[in-house]
Amino acid sequence: MTTKANSLVTAGSIVVPYGHAIGNEKWRGSEIAQRLHGQIRLIFEDGLGLVDFHLSNRTCILYISEADLVAGDEFKRRLVRFRNASSLRGIVIVEKTQISDQYFLAVQKLVVLELGMVLLPVANQGEASQFVTQLVRELSRERSSNPFLRKQYSQLAEPAVLRTVQQIPGVGKTKALLLLKRFRSIHHLCNASVKELELAVGQTAAQQVYRFLCS
Repeated sequence: MTTKANSLVTAGSIVVPYGHAIGNEKWRGSEIAQRLHGQIRLIFEDGLGLVDFHLSNRTCILYISEADLVAGDEFKRRLVRFRNASSLRGIVIVEKTQISDQYFLAVQKLVVLELGMVLLPVANQGEASQFVTQLVRELSRERSSNPFLRKQYSQLAEPAVLRTVQQIPGVGKTKALLLLKRFRSIHHLCNASVKELELAVGQTAAQQVYRFLCS
């Protein structure tokens, strides 16, 4: 572990510089790490425990791969342990593939309804890297008063983002575009209230979006 990485751990808490993400050492050399290179500043740390990526001091990613889903219930125990032991805002990224699709509804129920966390389905690590990049930029932008940065960080119609919003029951391409036009990013969409969502897509779709994404 490097001295720089050590300096980011203070009294058991992760301190993440704006514009950075801190990744669990196990992801070093992975596809997602390679794709994040050049997009954000990624620092590896081997003491993150249950967390895969810290995006800010309060927000982190827990990654559930296709292999995790097929292997059994260990990933469920991991998520429950995280929720019981942590006050962090956990975002769960799940690989939804042809093989793992049969497990997805059960995972969605556990993550969203039982644990109250945000769930983002992806096809692979490449799509996951797009989400991590966007979320890091959004979290950094919220702390910046420079209006010239906003256009740079607003990447609304990235294919992975659009596909995820379209997977919400009752939301097709038209409503997905309306949501992204209004809320600008997955991060803001996850934090929207039901009333705010209703203004974009109506009452029925708003309830479905809120149940799917929002805790």
